Amino acid sequence: MSEGEARRARALRTLGIETQWRLRGAVDKPADSGAAVDAMTEASIRSETPEMASAAATGMKRTVRQGPSHQGTSHQRPSHQGASHQGASHQGTSHQGASHQGASQPGESNDVPPSAVAKMGWDELQGTVSQCTACGLCKTRQQTVFGSGATRAGLMIVGEAPGAEEDASGEPFVGQAGRLLDNMLAAIGLVRANDVYIANVLKCRPPANRNPQPEEVARCSPYLQRQIELVNPRLILAMGRFAAQALLNSEASIASLRGKVHRTGDRLVVVSYHPAYLLRTLRDKAKAWEDLVLVRRQITESARN
Repeated sequence: MSEGEARRARALRTLGIETQWRLRGAVDKPADSGAAVDAMTEASIRSETPEMASAAATGMKRTVRQGPSHQGTSHQRPSHQGASHQGASHQGTSHQGASHQGASQPGESNDVPPSAVAKMGWDELQGTVSQCTACGLCKTRQQTVFGSGATRAGLMIVGEAPGAEEDASGEPFVGQAGRLLDNMLAAIGLVRANDVYIANVLKCRPPANRNPQPEEVARCSPYLQRQIELVNPRLILAMGRFAAQALLNSEASIASLRGKVHRTGDRLVVVSYHPAYLLRTLRDKAKAWEDLVLVRRQITESARN
């Protein structure tokens, strides 16, 4: 068994899935799709929320063939003044956010025009984000949350906005939602640091985790678009309503957008529920699993072309 297969087997045992998975391009819908995501959720929240542990499923037997890998290329970069870079493995890179101490107020000189953002490399982009005061969120954040993972990846995950734990750590998708996301990725043979780049629509936490406001999304969109261009993914997984609406320029609901493959420019987009929503809404876990199967299929088919 290769190192990658052993890592997947350990992850699947953690999820309560009994047999090995061989991922293939045309994965059939699992006969018990709810069981897989029940197991993923239970593995993530067992210690924190025992009342939800009863939703965990028994083992699930499924064999599928593994598709081609699309591991990203890491880029270790010198830190910027006012921004720190968290160390990473040789395959993935984490970008930690920075404090806004001493930042100017919204609308002042560092409100960089989108045309300038569109020409930035990773270093300049992260430095600009760390000092951004383009909207009022700079007044309440602890630090910006830039993004993390493989900076050249076949799959990019886009969430909505940082929460309290992300605001404190400077990393996207941490805490219970982050652990659930890691388990979801492991179930389709992917590792966050090696195979995926993760970013949010907003780089700063909205107060009390309220919904992003249209002006905030508009101010942050050039940063996300430049990240997408630099990562150059084959596929984007939009997790949450605001991520899907921002990427697809649509006001449609998650229910109407998920279950199909969309396009934005030359890129494919699959829409699914945010992990934090899945922790609250157990009934939609099976649907999220179907979305993951669709993601795996698109990755494998793209690698063949």
